[in-house]
Amino acid sequence: MRVGLLGGTFDPPHLGHLLIAEQSREQLELDEVWFLPAPNPPHKDGVATSPEQRLRLVEAAIADHDSFRISGIEFERNAKSYTVDTMKELKRRYPGHEFFFLLGADSLSNLDAWHDPEELYRLVRFGAVARPGSRYLIPEGARVTAVDMPQLELSSTDIRKRIERGRSIRYMVPEAVRRLIEEWRLYATGRS
Repeated sequence: MRVGLLGGTFDPPHLGHLLIAEQSREQLELDEVWFLPAPNPPHKDGVATSPEQRLRLVEAAIADHDSFRISGIEFERNAKSYTVDTMKELKRRYPGHEFFFLLGADSLSNLDAWHDPEELYRLVRFGAVARPGSRYLIPEGARVTAVDMPQLELSSTDIRKRIERGRSIRYMVPEAVRRLIEEWRLYATGRS
């Protein structure tokens, strides 16, 4: 089975995440895409919501796609989780699977700075999402396949800021995610 892995904080998940997953699924001929929410991301000091809330938001975001799954593998660790550790465990559990770690092509330039990059390159292939015609450097040893993606300027940070200012996020996040954000009163200043 060919599986794409899309890791992130997903605070909140938005249509850009889903577009990356779908374009990667199609272009890399993946059987499934697994979303890997990070409860304690090593590169971020603070996250606006609890890990459980973000897990529920991702579940809501992908509920209507038969080939999208959520993996709580990173929730099994109490410490900060590194991609290489997650890959070791996934390879142990699913030895017959071929994994593609999906990321933005701009992230390739700092891939050598990730925790234990040589081992990571051995364990997984990368699907590098880029705008058509864009150029990027591939670190030596990394196995990378380009995934063309239409330009869509969405970020979780911008979505949180819009909510703080009382602005609409309709059509930026799946409707089920928008409803949960509203119901739980997430990201609005002075609310829990």
